[in-house]
Amino acid sequence: MKYTPPEPLQQTHDVETFDCGKPSLNDWLRKRAVENEATGASRTYVVCCGDRVVGYYSLANGSVIHSEAPGKIKRNMPDPIPVMVLGRLAVDINHKGKGIGKGLVKDAILRTLQASEIAGIRAIMVHALDEEAKRFYVDKCGFIPSPVHPLTLMVTLADVKKNLG
Repeated sequence: MKYTPPEPLQQTHDVETFDCGKPSLNDWLRKRAVENEATGASRTYVVCCGDRVVGYYSLANGSVIHSEAPGKIKRNMPDPIPVMVLGRLAVDINHKGKGIGKGLVKDAILRTLQASEIAGIRAIMVHALDEEAKRFYVDKCGFIPSPVHPLTLMVTLADVKKNLG
C-alpha cells in the first residue's frame, strides 16, 4: 500500500470509513475536524491511502500551569508555560503496526519546531486517551507524565530536537 505524507485535512478526504477502534476519535474526525479547521481551533493533518484517511493528528496552541508540569518542563519558564497541544492522534485499525503513528508524531514535532521559530513554545503536550496511548507516547516518543494528571504527557522541544538526530 502507498501512503501519502501527512497533509492538511481537506473536505475531499474520505473520513467516513476511518475506524481506529476508539469511537471518540472516529467521531471527532468525522464531525469536528473540518469545523475546527475552519474556525481556527485546531489544524488536522492526515495520512491517506488514495483519498481514504488512514491516520491523523491535530495541533492547537495552549498552555499549562506550573503545578501541572514536570520539573523539566517548568524550569525557568513563565506561568503558564506555552505548549503545542497534540490534541488527537489515531491510526485506522487496518493500518496499525506500519509505523504510521510514529510518523504522525514525527510530523507533528517537525511542524511544532517550525511554529516555535515564530512563537514561544516550550513543549508538546498530549492528553493520552488511555493507558495504551500513554505507553505509546512514553515508550516510543519520549514524553513524560504530569505530576498531577498521569495521562497528560509532555516533552520539551529541546529533547525532541536531540531525538531527531
